[in-house]
Amino acid sequence: MTPPLVGVSGRRRGAAGAHDGPAALDVLQVEVYFTGYADRLAEAGALPVHLPARADPGEVMSRMDALVLTGGSDVDPALYGQEALPSVRVDRARDDRELALLAAALERDVPVLAICRGMQLLAVHLGGTLVQHLESHPLGRDDTHEVRFAAGSVVHGIYGGSYRVNSLHHQAVAEPGAGLVCVGHAPDGVVEAVELPGRDVVGVQWHPEQLRHADPVFAWLTRVAMVKSSR
Repeated sequence: MTPPLVGVSGRRRGAAGAHDGPAALDVLQVEVYFTGYADRLAEAGALPVHLPARADPGEVMSRMDALVLTGGSDVDPALYGQEALPSVRVDRARDDRELALLAAALERDVPVLAICRGMQLLAVHLGGTLVQHLESHPLGRDDTHEVRFAAGSVVHGIYGGSYRVNSLHHQAVAEPGAGLVCVGHAPDGVVEAVELPGRDVVGVQWHPEQLRHADPVFAWLTRVAMVKSSR
């Protein structure tokens, strides 16, 4: 069966440190995301596709079978009507690009996996708000904590009643926004998973692409994307 096409968002940054050429190339820009996103998708049987910043969101999402919104910098608090705290670092151009991709995906009923920042962007897109800074939530690639999932949710079907996840975020969903349901929580109450009932749209606050084992959410996304590609 033909692998489904899964678009992967990223960010633009200066080229310094990201090339092997002369220093004169440092003034250019590159588009990047951590390789784990594409690696885990490929391992699950999907064909990951980089979505460049200049690509038209509607045209892109009319060709994709699914979308992955990746992690990264904080979502601009101005998008949910707040002033930014000193600890917040934003990339508003990226926010605007990915909000347009997300809107196009939702309009076309394209499956979405929103990871970390992506989950927060999903909530903001639907009118929600964020906790701008968490003081004590565990941080670090190798730190793990338990997440418990609501019975009957999509993520409960993917993971069962609980799952141990990594934690690299200092922000979290506060109000989820219109229609978005919080279906996974850490022991301290932080929202760790959301979904849109009746839609193939899931957000997770951890980084499944960085876990040392295969997180089953990529198999889920590949499966629902394959259904879309066969329509």
